[in-house]
Amino acid sequence: MRWYFLIILTWNFVCVRTRNDLTWMQLRVILIEKQLGMPVYGRFHRKGRYHMAEVTKIPFGVTSSGKPVDQYTLQSGRLSCDILTYGGALRSFRAPDRDGKIVDVLLGYDNMAAYEAQDKFMGALIGRFANRIGGAAFQLDGKMYQLAKNDGPNHLHGGPCGFDKQVWTVEDASADSLTLSLVSPDGQENYPGTLTVRVVYTLSETGLSIDYQAQSDKDTLCNLTNHAYFNLSGHDSGPVLDQTIQIFAGAYTPTDSGSIPTGELAPVDGTPMDLRQPKAIGADIDAPFDQLTMAGGYDHNWVLTGADGSLRTAAKAYSPESGIELEVLTTLPAVQFYAGNYLPGSPAGKNGAPYDKRWGFCLESQIFPDAPHHDRFPSAVLRAGDTYHHCTVFRFSVR
Repeated sequence: MRWYFLIILTWNFVCVRTRNDLTWMQLRVILIEKQLGMPVYGRFHRKGRYHMAEVTKIPFGVTSSGKPVDQYTLQSGRLSCDILTYGGALRSFRAPDRDGKIVDVLLGYDNMAAYEAQDKFMGALIGRFANRIGGAAFQLDGKMYQLAKNDGPNHLHGGPCGFDKQVWTVEDASADSLTLSLVSPDGQENYPGTLTVRVVYTLSETGLSIDYQAQSDKDTLCNLTNHAYFNLSGHDSGPVLDQTIQIFAGAYTPTDSGSIPTGELAPVDGTPMDLRQPKAIGADIDAPFDQLTMAGGYDHNWVLTGADGSLRTAAKAYSPESGIELEVLTTLPAVQFYAGNYLPGSPAGKNGAPYDKRWGFCLESQIFPDAPHHDRFPSAVLRAGDTYHHCTVFRFSVR
């Protein structure tokens, strides 16, 4: 009997692909699902049409070393996004503004040459260690590990061959989800242990979730994030200074002139770092405050309220021009708010957009920067056999 229903299902699938609007067929599929006790190829949506749950995949280019790179497009409701296998990078994110017009709110590039030429970590997955490690070295289990110095005397975002420069493997793909994996061998960028990483992008009608998991066969460091640059007025609309930012944090980690934390957890009260209420990004970004002066603007780690590993709101941003609001939720203890102070010098963006100073901002969920050197900071050590597991959500709405 089940074979009978599968035969009917196959025939119906052909009919749907050719006619795509068959009320009588809807009833048949419902009956088949009831008989088999499981959903079949797709689902009905939008004006009764039968929609196949297929992912859109196109070739994007080839790396300088000859590796092919693909782009996957996810869609759910009126939201859609493009993800590259190179760096697992978010290349575009399209959302409706208050008037219903679709706006691409992510900075990105049109070709592989630009992605390989840029040094802004544009939209990429970052690892093994997001942010900086002072002196490009750390000690673990009594052994000193020297890392690449790719940010002055310091180590940044996993080094010159970090996860942002790797072509990730696609494990699974559907209309609204993409699972990527990467195996970082023992000794890559001089980190100990073979680290196996799995990242799941899932798009819903309200936003995008990023689920991170990793395991190592030796004790190592693990601190993963995504380096998406947002401009809620549109990726090509200019500086984000009139867009508002709100960060749910009562403290931040001050840094030295090299952007390495001093180890202090400083209260935000009475400083330009107090972003607990919505404030225009440009309101205080050039204030005569030493932390902003040294970093050229906002580029700091905020210590989130209620950092207990539960998924909670970390930050909100809003564009008065488009009406698009972004809410960032995470299980991680901190978020790096970076206002694109050093975007100049990057290649031309999508459709030739000149991504200049402060044309985009980042909200990078993370364990604290330079964590290996500060006992007061949450640990970034991943013990052999344990699982690193965190989630970050980018939720969109309009007002």
